[in-house]
Amino acid sequence: MAGTATRYLYLTRHGEASPVEGELTENGRRQAVLLGRRLRGVPISAIHHGPLPRADQTARLVGEQLDEVPLRVSEVAGDYVPYTPEREELPPEAADHFLRFLGLFPAEERERGEALAREALERLTGPVEGDEDRHELVVTHNFLVGWLVRAAQDAPRWRWLGLNHCNAALTVIRYAPGRPSALLFFNDMSHLPAELRWTGFPAEQRA
Repeated sequence: MAGTATRYLYLTRHGEASPVEGELTENGRRQAVLLGRRLRGVPISAIHHGPLPRADQTARLVGEQLDEVPLRVSEVAGDYVPYTPEREELPPEAADHFLRFLGLFPAEERERGEALAREALERLTGPVEGDEDRHELVVTHNFLVGWLVRAAQDAPRWRWLGLNHCNAALTVIRYAPGRPSALLFFNDMSHLPAELRWTGFPAEQRA
């Protein structure tokens, strides 16, 4: 009977994209290439990515730097609101701000997002069947990175809010059998030169 092995989940937000066309800028393309080069020494078995052009283009550029790693497009890796909290779940001082932000998204879109978020936890997290460790990359968007990081930390479901990720930065979560999930690092930009760091991140939170 097969046992279970460790899953290493590599998460990245797509490269910088044009707010008009939704496709990668020249900086975004450079970010994706540099991320792919950083991952050359990692035995990535698959690249999962969302269907939007900015995620698709990032995944393809990353994949071109690796050795025949399959690309797998998935709605689960897409851009959606993963969870909408009730007011009483939120810190009182932040509730108005967060609820106003979430109100920008139609109710049916938020409901669909919650279903996809549950599926993401089922498909992308936890140890894997078999005897070999698995390394997978997910090229996605800010919301899903926050959702998976807060789950790895056993934080309340609303706590994906306020977690921000830079374009083409790298986060890694380890899911080992019989152990709690471990956030190995978050929002790491060491593969990017200074001029390509912090894009997509709120200016007031930049280091």
